[in-house]
Amino acid sequence: MQKTEGFNWIRNLRTKWITVRLIKIIAISLAITLVVGAIGINIFHFQIWLMSILFLLILIIALIFKPVWKTSFTEVSRFANNKYPEVEESADLLLQNPEELSLLQKLQLNKIEAILPSLVQPKELFSKIYTSAGILLISVIVSYGITKIPAAKNSLTQSSETDNAIPTIKENILPEISDFTLTITPPSYTKKSIRKQKNFTIKAEDGANANWQIETNIAVKQLNLIFNDKESIGLKPIDASKKTWTFSKTINKSGFYQVVIDGKKSDLYQIEIIADLPVSIKISQPKQHTTIDIGQPQKFTLKANLSDDYGISDAFISATMASGKGEGVSFTEKKLSFETSFGNQKNVSLTKNIDLKSLGMKPGDELYFFIKAMDNHGQSSRSDVYFVSIVDTTELMSLSGMTNGVNLVPEYFRSQRQIIIDTEKLLKEQSSIPAEAFKTRANNLGIDQKLLRLRYGQFLGEENETEIGGDHEDHDEHEEHKGGEEKFGDVTAIMDKYAHKHDIAEDATFFEPEMKAQLKAVLTEMWNSELRLRTYKPQEALPYEYKALRLLKDLQQKSRAYVAKTTVKTASLKPEKRLSGELDKILQPVQKMSFEQKQLRTIYLKTALSILENRRNGKKFTSDEKLLLSETEKYMIGAAADNPASFLTALTSLRKVSAASIVNLKDIDAVQNAIQKMIKTEALKPQPKTTLPASALYQNYFNNLNKSGR
Repeated sequence: MQKTEGFNWIRNLRTKWITVRLIKIIAISLAITLVVGAIGINIFHFQIWLMSILFLLILIIALIFKPVWKTSFTEVSRFANNKYPEVEESADLLLQNPEELSLLQKLQLNKIEAILPSLVQPKELFSKIYTSAGILLISVIVSYGITKIPAAKNSLTQSSETDNAIPTIKENILPEISDFTLTITPPSYTKKSIRKQKNFTIKAEDGANANWQIETNIAVKQLNLIFNDKESIGLKPIDASKKTWTFSKTINKSGFYQVVIDGKKSDLYQIEIIADLPVSIKISQPKQHTTIDIGQPQKFTLKANLSDDYGISDAFISATMASGKGEGVSFTEKKLSFETSFGNQKNVSLTKNIDLKSLGMKPGDELYFFIKAMDNHGQSSRSDVYFVSIVDTTELMSLSGMTNGVNLVPEYFRSQRQIIIDTEKLLKEQSSIPAEAFKTRANNLGIDQKLLRLRYGQFLGEENETEIGGDHEDHDEHEEHKGGEEKFGDVTAIMDKYAHKHDIAEDATFFEPEMKAQLKAVLTEMWNSELRLRTYKPQEALPYEYKALRLLKDLQQKSRAYVAKTTVKTASLKPEKRLSGELDKILQPVQKMSFEQKQLRTIYLKTALSILENRRNGKKFTSDEKLLLSETEKYMIGAAADNPASFLTALTSLRKVSAASIVNLKDIDAVQNAIQKMIKTEALKPQPKTTLPASALYQNYFNNLNKSGR
């Protein structure tokens, strides 16, 4: 095919088309690589050379899905027809051999070739380049932001860890110090990284190591650190010019310290310890006192949540089982593990199913248990003690204590116990008796339970079966409310017409409200038992029968009257010393008046308050007052060593007030507030009664009246 000028134009346009699309794919692949690579390198810590492999992989995938080199001349000619109206949709003629064209087609081809040099480059090609460049720019910004995420996290962590590292007072650094660095190495149990700071105030974990590196602008002879105004430690120079000094110390106590350069002291700098808290244990299940009734499974589920500030290393259950009664009680201790790996986690949710039978417990035994946990620093903590007991059916069915004491409840307990015995006997014989006989005996037991329930209902003022849990609104059944002839002049008959002679069931009892409520609970359990016996389900009725009996026995214990037996125990007398008349060891009482150190401290602090108040009014300190303020400063140094956050500022202000010639009212306020905290509130002391001056005269007059009245 002869290559005409028009064909060359189509070919150049196709080349540009492929180039632009290839540039777009490369730019988008690079953008994806930057974002994904930033995530992988900064978050997952991938190697940086993997980005080139990732870029090639993304580019190959993109070219497979969009093979730009397969762009045909027909697609380009179609684009030219749509883009340039001047070609009159005849761009396809540029791709054909001119010798094969008709006369009319040759004329059209010549016309198009004459127009081609004047056609401008299509803007769509350049717009695609601009779009890909914009995507690439956005990806660069996003990847740069991703690289800053770990730094932001670290800065947030450092800021949270050093929230209170900012000094409570402005740090005034000695002019001889040109630069310093304080490096804090947290202990291993915290799993925290080493941090550096440019301020002297320290807030560190208990057991952390602090390293001071101080650089001076001049050569100094001696550089010391004074801790709590007691311990002075000299730093060692690390160079011959004596301009760089270093020192390391393990921080395990709060307090304050000063930097001293050739006798010149700095301000007071605070040291605060972050204490390692023990493991917090919260048991959500079971309740602290749990009773397992008859018919319930002798097992329970233990659920607990453990949390610690740095990590939990281990936890277990310490269980003690009590069996027997009185002097024959025995205790067995066991250690139950949770069978889980803690791995120094900060928060752990624990669940354990405890089978009391597998522990060797039987009815009447009790289980006492608590959870003990250790953190990764070796500290241990324990929860409250929880109790789980199994109801003893033997004790419940016994007759002991039934006839002793003053019993306000009649003896019906034996009937409920007999119902339980008959129910258990029926269950044992169920397989050996006919079904009809089984149903008949179960129904008869239900009738017995009903009769017993009605007898107990009488103690709540219930007159018949329908009044159990009912009301007294239906009065038509009572004969005294039916209409009838009234005798003339019969006041009783007239009153009966408007009065109701029956007692209200709630009030027709002689029981206390608590006993009445428990008796209602007994009737409820009896009703549940009766319901299941009447429906031929004695196995389901048995737990309700036992619970009713347990409530009745408990009610009996509450209704008894007990008289406590008390005796007076006196020391035994020695017969050989009785009536001997030896009085040489009987001395007159001597009262010694002495002030304790605490009382003396309070007196000093109160006197210092008045001295500071006089100083506020412009009076200067005398020598005695300065001596007393120095004693007050000793007490405040001790308080600042124990609680630097509250008293360190006041200690600095006290030294300023003692030394300054011009008083600063803010310093006096700070010192007085601190002294008030140190004094706290004193307990009220007994005071002697105050009497009027003429009370003696009144007393003599009263005595004379008594004499005359005899």
